[in-house]
Amino acid sequence: MKITVIGAGNVGATVAQQLAYYELANEVVLVDIAEGIPQGKGLDLLEAMPVLGSDTYVHGTNSYEPTAGSDIVIITAGLARKPGMSRDDLLAANAKIVASCAEQAYAQSPNALFILVSNPLDVMTYLTLRVTKLPRHRVVGMAGVLDTARYRAFIAMEVGCSVEDIQALLMGGHGDSMVPLPRYTTIAGIPLEQFLSKDRIEAIVQRTKDGGIEIVNYLKTGSAYYAPAASTVEMVESIVKNKRRIFPCSALCEGEYGLRDVCIGVPVKLGSAGIEQIIEVQLSDDERALLERSAADVSKNIAKLVELGY
Repeated sequence: MKITVIGAGNVGATVAQQLAYYELANEVVLVDIAEGIPQGKGLDLLEAMPVLGSDTYVHGTNSYEPTAGSDIVIITAGLARKPGMSRDDLLAANAKIVASCAEQAYAQSPNALFILVSNPLDVMTYLTLRVTKLPRHRVVGMAGVLDTARYRAFIAMEVGCSVEDIQALLMGGHGDSMVPLPRYTTIAGIPLEQFLSKDRIEAIVQRTKDGGIEIVNYLKTGSAYYAPAASTVEMVESIVKNKRRIFPCSALCEGEYGLRDVCIGVPVKLGSAGIEQIIEVQLSDDERALLERSAADVSKNIAKLVELGY
């Protein structure tokens, strides 16, 4: 297994570190346009492997030739948010970056699965499908795994229980229009409503929606990277080990939930072939309306890609 991570910033470097630590690949290639940065971080990670007991070969490069034959390509490259910015504010700048990365990576690894981490996530997932012309099962966006992780962390803090006992589901776009589904949230199989009042659940949902900007406001000059990296690596593990886990991920809908030609967060079964199935859960009229509104927001931003020439 060979995995390429594009972008050697905080997210990309942390993804590479965890991939190597868990030995999810024989080789991890870290790519970045900044001269010396991927080489230095790659070498530093390689030198950590004897301590961690991993035989993964990690190295960095400024070119795409060393990435040839990758099984998985993870795109983390792009500008990070600053205080006061939304994910959508990054669209124009990151579209140019992600399109270039996807085209160059695909040229070297036409059989790879692509995982998108760059924001705005749903639009960048759609853009990668467009520039590579890959089938939809081979391009997937990470966001829903991260959103659900934040949601579960906040529930565990509120209830005072282990995060391991919490099963949760969020759908929709990665951002303010994400669709909470508290009735699909359980703690050890017990519905969340038996633990928390409606007001407290709504407060947790809102904090989840604001989870990214809360960290941006603390950091001032960067955005979250530990949780996004861990979420990405969890997806990679399901692919590499063909675990067929069910995650909320950004995927191209072609009729599911009545949606077409839009990438949005939906439950997917993730295995060695990529997206094996988009699972359609039963939604109430209110939940479906929220999902359709979220999809409309994403579609508006996808339309901007045409204006940008994609």
